[in-house]
Amino acid sequence: MNLNKIILIGRLTRDPEVKSLPSGQQVSTFGLATNRVFTDKSGQKKEQTEFHNIVLFGRLAEIAGQYLTKGALAMIEGRLQTRSWQDATGNKHSRTEIVAQSLQLGPRAAGKVAPQEKEMPATEEIPIIEENEIDVKDLPF
Repeated sequence: MNLNKIILIGRLTRDPEVKSLPSGQQVSTFGLATNRVFTDKSGQKKEQTEFHNIVLFGRLAEIAGQYLTKGALAMIEGRLQTRSWQDATGNKHSRTEIVAQSLQLGPRAAGKVAPQEKEMPATEEIPIIEENEIDVKDLPF
């Protein structure tokens, strides 16, 4: 049995970019930064940051575009995927991405409210949104 699963908790490095595919399906991309703090051999505290390319499809893409902004905390659960292509000049490129299958929104920053949320009360729960079970009426915001 094989397993390709990744879970990341980090902050967005840019606002999500939402586009429509020729099929009409929504796709959203953004960067996510994760960090780890460790002590090196000399006893100095060090911090190392990794940057990840995130891709979401369908309703997850719409939700990301609607509620996430640069600097927001999010948890992404998905799989690794590497794409390869050749540009117009014949140069080969490849990119490793995390294709999200689940999205959990982090706490909202004080004073930052999406237009759709202005009339809705804030909630303490952080929703977990699965790719195959999204229904807008079930969201707490």
